[in-house]
Amino acid sequence: MRIEPFDMERDVLNVGDTVSITEGKLPHAYYYTAEPAAAMSKNFTSENRITSATGTVVSKTKIGASFIVEIEFDE
Repeated sequence: MRIEPFDMERDVLNVGDTVSITEGKLPHAYYYTAEPAAAMSKNFTSENRITSATGTVVSKTKIGASFIVEIEFDE
């Protein structure tokens, strides 16, 4: 199992939700979006890319006006 934090601006995901993720590419890194544009990951190097297409929200923490959701992947 692999758990990664995602930043969420709007309160649209809850613990237990299954989310699909899409991969975006920068010149020297990759990032992931929990669809439909609900949350965004940090940047990852090639060797640390997320290989799963779906994950499950395992925690949600309110930080100021936004949230951090932790998504668990089967990796």
